[in-house]
This record gives sequence, C-alpha cells and structure tokens, in this order.
Amino acid sequence: MISITVPIYNEEANIPQLHREITTTMERLGRPYEIILVNDGSTDRSGTMLDELAAADEHVQAIHFKRNFGQTAAMMAGFDHARGDIIVPMDGDLQNDPADIPLLLEQLDQGYDLCSGWRKDRKDPLLARRAVSRAANFLISRVSGVRLHDYGCSLKAYRRDIIENVKLYGEMHRFIPIYAGWEGARITEIPVNHRARVAGKSNYGLERTVKVLLDLMVVAFMDRFLGKPIYLFGGMGFINFFIAFLAVAVAVYFKLSGQKSLIETPLPLLAVMTFVTGTICILMGLLAEMLIRVYFQTHGKRIYVLREKRKE
Repeated sequence: MISITVPIYNEEANIPQLHREITTTMERLGRPYEIILVNDGSTDRSGTMLDELAAADEHVQAIHFKRNFGQTAAMMAGFDHARGDIIVPMDGDLQNDPADIPLLLEQLDQGYDLCSGWRKDRKDPLLARRAVSRAANFLISRVSGVRLHDYGCSLKAYRRDIIENVKLYGEMHRFIPIYAGWEGARITEIPVNHRARVAGKSNYGLERTVKVLLDLMVVAFMDRFLGKPIYLFGGMGFINFFIAFLAVAVAVYFKLSGQKSLIETPLPLLAVMTFVTGTICILMGLLAEMLIRVYFQTHGKRIYVLREKRKE
C-alpha cells in the first residue's frame, strides 16, 4: 500500500482540488493507497472539510491536532499513522503536483529507498525564497555529505523501513534524507513540477531559515559525534587548556623580563577563564558519554546497521 501524507494548515480553498488530484493520480496508478490528511490546528474550515472527505472517501483518514504544532509535527503524525510500505509526503497548498507521484514510485521500483523531488523550476519569489533556499541546500549538502538540490521539497517517496525509526523535532523534516543516509539508504533525486500558489497564504518566512541553520548544527553534531561526544567536548577542552598554558607562559615571560607585572595584563584572568572553560568542556564530554551509553542500552540501539545476512 502507498500512504500519501499531507499536513494541512488553513488550506480550505485548496483541499477539494488537492483531494481530486491525488485521487485521480492514484486511481490511474492502480495500486492500493490511503490519503492521510493531518489538520495542524487550522482556524478556518479545513478541519470540517477533512472530516467530510473522510466520511465520503474510504481512502481518506483525517487527523486533527488540538493546536498548531508545525509542519514537522504534522508530517511525523502522518508517518506514525501510515499503514503503507511506501510513504509519500507532500504539501497541502497545491504547489506540489500529485501527478509526479508515479515518477517517484518508479525510482523506488528500480531499487532506491528514497526518492526526493527537486523543484528545478521553482515558482516562488527569487530573493525571499529561491536564493535563500539554494544557499541553504548547498550548505546542508556540504555539511551532511548527502548531495541534494532541494532539501525543502516535501514531495518525496520513502520505503517504510527507512523512516519507521526516525523521530522528528523542530524543523527536522527537511533532513530526513540525511537520517536515511545514516541508515544506509540508497537515495536519488528527480525534477518535479512546482506550481505557484493560487489560493491561501504561505506560512513560510525568512525566520525559518534561522531555525533550519540551528537544526543543521544539531544534525552535524549527531552525524559526527553522536557515538563519541567526548571527541567534540574534549577537543574544545584541550584547545582551552592550550590557550590557558600560552597565557600563563606569556605572562611569566613579561614578569621575568621586567616588561609588565602580572597585574598589568589581562593574561592571568584569561588563563583562569580558559582553564575553567576547558575543565567544564571535559566534564560535559564525560557526562555526554554516559548519557549516550544509557541511550543506546535502554533503547536497544546498535552502532551499526545491517542490510542483509546471508547465512545463520
């Protein structure tokens, strides 16, 4: 079964056409499917319309949040309630074209675990959206090592086993390909149609870019240091120790050479501050090591991922 999951927030003008287009595409495809529409605390008639669709169409499942939790939470809810072996998330504003779903599924049929859409001809303002998005995608690709042109495109297709253990927070939904890459997923990307918004109001703003950059820092940390956080904190600690040692050495040199007394320079204070900071970093690293071990043991996590086993 194929599960199409769609977060909905104040999209009453787009819901009927969205449902028609998804239904038309999936009926032509001829494969079992379900449509999971997640009402992310909408304040218009979106919730009522979703209930009407769920009552009229056996393929539709409507999920309602008590308040607005954001796109990532709505997408996570869709994943949690999906029953299909393949999950296809998409936006509810009609900018993603449901007609592209078969193209994504073709890539999975060829052996890929994840196919990401690439809005190559994006219909958004140049400076406010496209330029910022290109810079962010370049940065994310370089930091993560998973090279994609368009991390922000919601239209993707996942095999269920790739994302069933993924838990999303913040704005982390755009980083799912990175999580999948950690699991050894085979990832590809294809151009998809992107349409201009004709109804409703965009819920995106430049402030989201800051959130994405902060989330990227978290992803980079998890990628490089999740299994051994002492390498990060310990490295920072030793850098501070070196600065402290250097400050003491220079201060003593000034004192012995008669140039300045210890109280005439800020070097002793710098030495104390960096030594204390280095000590704190080391202790944080040790604490992080203990927490990581508790995390792996209590959750039954392994530090490796098997693709297959040939013989017992």
